[in-house]
Amino acid sequence: MSLEEAWEAEAARMIAWVRAPGHDSYWYFREGFFDLLPAPGRATLDLGCGEGRVARDLAARGHRVVGIDASPSLVAAACEADRAGEYLVADATALPFDDGAFDLVVAYNSLMDVEDVRGAVREAARVLQRGGCLCLAIVHPVNSAGAFAGGSDESPFVIEGSYLEERRYAETLSRDGLTMTFHSVHRPLAGYAGCLEESGFVVEALREPAAPSEASGRWGVPSVARWRRLPVFLWLRAALR
Repeated sequence: MSLEEAWEAEAARMIAWVRAPGHDSYWYFREGFFDLLPAPGRATLDLGCGEGRVARDLAARGHRVVGIDASPSLVAAACEADRAGEYLVADATALPFDDGAFDLVVAYNSLMDVEDVRGAVREAARVLQRGGCLCLAIVHPVNSAGAFAGGSDESPFVIEGSYLEERRYAETLSRDGLTMTFHSVHRPLAGYAGCLEESGFVVEALREPAAPSEASGRWGVPSVARWRRLPVFLWLRAALR
């Protein structure tokens, strides 16, 4: 099963997971991520928009947004939640837009769910005007490379395999009566940096956010102290030369 097919199969569970108030990590990290973005410009593409939460937040901040996703069910949910918005079913590696159609592309926690990440970054560059920006969030490669060897705040974080090896993985989480499986690809940081370099991007800003203290009691653990020792996500703002 391809990643696209896996996420389509997971769509109903994902919608319930991300829309439950305060349930998903997005609600604790979104303001910090949005601080990385440039001011609203001509047009913004939400690449891998899912059920539309990022696009809705971008529109509320003044962006003129188009969202795309490979999952028809997620795009349908985005359209239903935002009838004034524009959402399309599309392949991230073959975007249905003219060259230079956007001045900002946002990929929030989507590129690690794309099999051909080089193709997706190349297409993001094609639809961006020169000087435009790609702002992305991914699960931090350190995070996806290993796991805590225990449930306490002091448990060591262990990478049993290779950090450098690209590999697909699936992680099933259950809490607050909800269950879903995340289907992703682990890539080292150099894998993403190489894609940006090949497509003509220059990194302007980089952030490695740890878990905010207000998330304690969420995410199925009584404390997030252990996720304050390691970065949860990697955020980048890259400009197209």
